Amino acid sequence: MAYLLKLHREVEKQLSRIPHKQRERLVETMRSLRLDPRPHGSEHLQDELFRIRQGEYRIIYAVFDDEVVIVICKVTRRTEKTYRNLKALRDKALRELLK
Repeated sequence: MAYLLKLHREVEKQLSRIPHKQRERLVETMRSLRLDPRPHGSEHLQDELFRIRQGEYRIIYAVFDDEVVIVICKVTRRTEKTYRNLKALRDKALRELLK
């Protein structure tokens, strides 16, 4: 069963700032989540939130199994601020799910 993949509108802006070659790999990784939302190497952060690494970038996403939907919340380089305020990211994912 394939999950529906949704991007939060801020993710498109974040991706547009990433160099083309790295962006392609990130998009490929995000698409692969549709078939395996919890691949080897993914890390459960909190509630529905997970994180997967792609090089120096992190993809933070929420998995909603009952709705069969994955919401990409954030794509960013790893810094000490990357994982701050996970509750706000979860809230963004829930709002995107209800759209």
